[in-house]
Amino acid sequence: MSKRRVVVTGMGCLTPIGNSVEEFWSSALKGMSGVTNITTFDVSDMSVKFSASVKNFDVETYLDNKEQRKMDLFMQYGMAAGIQAITDSKLDSKNINSDKVGISIGSGIGGLQYIENTHTTYTSSGARRISPFFVPASIINMISGNLSIKFGFKGPNLSIVTACTTGTHNIGEGFRQIQYSHADVMICGGAEMATSPLGLGGFAAARALSTRNEDPKTASRPWDINRDGFVLGDGAGVIVLEELNHALKRNAKIYAEISGYGMSADAYHMTLPPETGDGAARCMENALIDAGIKANQIEYINAHGTSTPAGDVAEVAAIKNIFKDHSKKLVVNSTKSMIGHLLGSAGGVESIATILSIYNQKAHPTINIFNQDPKCDLNFNSSKSSNVEISHALSNSFGFGGTNGSLIFSKYE
Repeated sequence: MSKRRVVVTGMGCLTPIGNSVEEFWSSALKGMSGVTNITTFDVSDMSVKFSASVKNFDVETYLDNKEQRKMDLFMQYGMAAGIQAITDSKLDSKNINSDKVGISIGSGIGGLQYIENTHTTYTSSGARRISPFFVPASIINMISGNLSIKFGFKGPNLSIVTACTTGTHNIGEGFRQIQYSHADVMICGGAEMATSPLGLGGFAAARALSTRNEDPKTASRPWDINRDGFVLGDGAGVIVLEELNHALKRNAKIYAEISGYGMSADAYHMTLPPETGDGAARCMENALIDAGIKANQIEYINAHGTSTPAGDVAEVAAIKNIFKDHSKKLVVNSTKSMIGHLLGSAGGVESIATILSIYNQKAHPTINIFNQDPKCDLNFNSSKSSNVEISHALSNSFGFGGTNGSLIFSKYE
């Protein structure tokens, strides 16, 4: 049985540099940083005092008061991005088979803020004061559940949780659902809001975060020799995937085609990749095999590029392993240099950056590379956004636990 072709027909996002796809892309091309000092809770005793958070989010644009009360902020972000993507796609439930429209949106951590606040209520006022909405307001699959209820979409409904690879895996598995005819349309991606006392404190305790408190906007500096960890970020990224003929029949706008999906495991360490980047290399290779293209057909990579000392070197090693001499011809960038690490939503937002790069034939810059690490000797597009001819592009996500995901998007022709 031949696999069905799948295209991207809608996108939506909330990010630290813009609360719509248009705002995000405009800011990314300008190389804007979304990193700021934290003011939403007391960080005076914290070793890290900054993050990359969503700004000026107007939840009432998307949800009424009754709906809001039943959702943690990560869920509100995911709902907003999902509503944007569905609106952008111009899907009309009256004119499509809703039984064949599914949703796969995940989160790396879920309703951490709601859990923290509920624990405070419990310790101060007792169990009787716990909200009856506590569980459904906190659990990860409720973005998919609430979106399906809101729009009446009755196809596959799931939420994959794989730490920093969550968004990528949800998109990849949505791709598979359409390829094998379980759905005609899948709304896919990730959402996260982990900038809370426990979220920030936990990552800081693990020494995963940059501590550049004196200059937060330059703290996320992938492939710079003085990088010292990632910047915690929040947001959501959701895309609409659609079977090609289904999209053509309704005259949908097509941004790109999704052509390959690869996965692998490092089987190495809870939080560190092997220096060789072996797992990342196998993951990219699996995506290339799935797409049926050769390594030298990729022109652009939206890298995982977290700004961690070990991760950046490992990803470069993996790229060199797979792309050999062609690696020097690649344009590679890191969206995280501007928006920080959005954890479970990173793959969703970075897929949007990859798709827009193909659609507009432009690559945004990697900011904050002041002194490039000699071990990381690829073209990271570090000066400014550039025009790039892109037929095929790769987007990488590598998560805690050694879980890896790669997606290949292609110019629709």
